[in-house]
Amino acid sequence: MTTRETAPDAPAAEAAPAPPAVLPVAPGTPTDLVALTRALCDLPSVSGEETAIADAIEAALAACAHLEVLRDGDAVVARTHLGRPSRVVVAGHVDTVPVAGNLPTELVEEDGAAVLRGRGTVDMKAGVAVALALAAELDAPARDVTWVFYDHEEVDSALNGLGRVARNHPDWLAADVAVLGEPTAAGIEGGCNGTLRVEVRVRGVAAHSARAWRGRNAVHAAGEVLRRLEAYTPATVEVDGLEYREGLNAVLVHGGVATNVIPDLCVVTVNYRFAPSRTVAEAEAHVREVLEGFEVVLTDAAAGARPGLTHPTTAGFVDAVLAVTGGAPAPKLGWTDVARFSALGVPAVNFGPGDPSLAHHDEERVPVDQITAVHRALHAWLTTP
Repeated sequence: MTTRETAPDAPAAEAAPAPPAVLPVAPGTPTDLVALTRALCDLPSVSGEETAIADAIEAALAACAHLEVLRDGDAVVARTHLGRPSRVVVAGHVDTVPVAGNLPTELVEEDGAAVLRGRGTVDMKAGVAVALALAAELDAPARDVTWVFYDHEEVDSALNGLGRVARNHPDWLAADVAVLGEPTAAGIEGGCNGTLRVEVRVRGVAAHSARAWRGRNAVHAAGEVLRRLEAYTPATVEVDGLEYREGLNAVLVHGGVATNVIPDLCVVTVNYRFAPSRTVAEAEAHVREVLEGFEVVLTDAAAGARPGLTHPTTAGFVDAVLAVTGGAPAPKLGWTDVARFSALGVPAVNFGPGDPSLAHHDEERVPVDQITAVHRALHAWLTTP
């Protein structure tokens, strides 16, 4: 059964919508993970254009009698109701950054290994393919599972589909632990750094550049902001056994109105990536301390997430996965939606195929053996009591 939410006053369609694309996945049938990843990547799904891929995923899940299927906008949620003693969420976003001539996907050989190349292979259609395949294959997992496929992750956080579901239907995301299929090169990455942006507004006095002494150059005055940032030494902070590297950097500089006018305003945008041991308020206070004496305006902030690897349910997941993949947990240095689960009180980890340093890269590519390794590890965990 599918429950779909639409706007109450939505106008009637002028023509019947096109049927959804058919994805190569079927209930109870082993899935060709390469074919499914390619099909998902080749569907148009740049942020804001996710309806076609959401329709295709919804149709594939609706064919699974063991799943309840829900939808909010272009976020699709499917749940088992087997009365298991625990519930887990497996989630991934279906949108990508804009295509850069890197679709359709290609299956190639690199250094003797099969590699899938193209936009979205890393961030994060391979992870979505693993989740969708398992959702169809596992009709009686040892844990109840909520599968979440959501939109608008690659744009402003206010539009994020997972955030929208959390606001509209927090019960849909209730669980003991969550796994986010962001690229981790098939390793486990715990928690994530927080992030905030501020604008440092340096003011001057406008004047004709031929009479510069009658003004005060705001761009020149902003040099002190840049010098402080250049001299800043970012910290490496240990949190629950993992080391998170921080960073405080100027990312944009705007100033001036014309080539013959002394600028009366210069705005330096600063991004602070902070360890999950800090709250947003503590991080903001630190930035204001570094930039004391300047006008600092907070424009955006998102808390990080502690690793949560010692939580009993999470620890069981980590042990089960490492038994298949080997290695050791590492910190997630960027911000991911594990922070949204953390805010809901659900411990969460990042685990997915693909090198995170290739996310958004024009040469996105994922080794096929990483896709199969993540599938194998999740399958083992979800089917073992």
